[in-house]
Amino acid sequence: MTAEPFVPPPYPYDRLDRLGPLASHHDGGVVDLSIGTPFDPPPASVINAFGSSGAERGYPASIGSAPLREAIQAWIDRRFSIDVATSSIAACVGTKEFVGTLPQWMRLRDPTRDTVLYPAISYPTYAMGATLAGCRAIPIAVDASGNLQLDSIDPHDIERALLLWVNSPSNPSGQLDDLDAAAMWGRTHGVPVFSDECYVEFTWDGRRRTILENGLDGVVAVHSLSKRSNLAGARVGFYAGDPDLVGYLSEVRKHVGMMVPGPAQSAAIAALGDDAHVEAQRERYGERLTLMANVLSEWAKCDVQMPQGGFYLWIPVGDAWAFVERLMTDGGALVSPGEFYGEAGSEFVRVAVVQPSERIQLVADRLSRSVS
Repeated sequence: MTAEPFVPPPYPYDRLDRLGPLASHHDGGVVDLSIGTPFDPPPASVINAFGSSGAERGYPASIGSAPLREAIQAWIDRRFSIDVATSSIAACVGTKEFVGTLPQWMRLRDPTRDTVLYPAISYPTYAMGATLAGCRAIPIAVDASGNLQLDSIDPHDIERALLLWVNSPSNPSGQLDDLDAAAMWGRTHGVPVFSDECYVEFTWDGRRRTILENGLDGVVAVHSLSKRSNLAGARVGFYAGDPDLVGYLSEVRKHVGMMVPGPAQSAAIAALGDDAHVEAQRERYGERLTLMANVLSEWAKCDVQMPQGGFYLWIPVGDAWAFVERLMTDGGALVSPGEFYGEAGSEFVRVAVVQPSERIQLVADRLSRSVS
């Protein structure tokens, strides 16, 4: 029997392109709230670091320069009061490529396992990374509070599990998972747990949490400067945790040239040392979330809840595509249907409040006029 060739599925957000004409009557055009791309500028000190580093001449260290790893170490200590050795910290080229390639590297490490476990409502690259590695992608149910239902995992899937992904605060739901429970489950079953914590700086309910609080054994935290510092175009992320896992992954990634450009590493050092710009960004997102939640509640006649973390509103609407089209028509705002984040999210929409405040206000004004 001949194996079928892999045909990439349509990229989710490309499916929104057809909706543009629905907003053609709005002055000011479409306000894109579908993708979590930051629009606010990074601090001037970070921008200046790009041009003054002198790091563009040579090949950068794949693991990250010593000053970068020291800056990450200091940030982890400052934000979470955890001391992680720089030998247990490594850079990645943003976190999407890390998520998308991790199953391939982990399967080479343990060819007897072929299953990636991930939240049923989540960032689509968890599942796609498994698919691209020829692995099984098994979604794990999430309860109403945002916690993974770890007891629901089939024992057969546990035996075959390469890794478990957790994501807190969650993209798209903004809920907070029980990272203590995830770490304990992974250690009990001998399954490495990777915790995507890219939105942790925008935790609204309680303090910032990391899976590293439970010790480093069998766990790796994954972070990004794209969200906290508006540096999505620089492609700087990092991972930290279990020394054996970090050591293995950094060696494999070195062989394939996964290198954060030197000037970007210098900019990341400047960004990681500056908490003030993050606090200012928190204020912006908090204001935008409140504004959009109030306006959409009135316009859609539903109760739009604030997230526990992140900068997305996750709204139960029933017919998600109908809601997306209506919002484009009435408000000229483009948002994502929840099916992009798994079948379990098919009756939700995700609203990313990433556009400048005046653009968010423009949507609010349009919707207010449509209601009156």
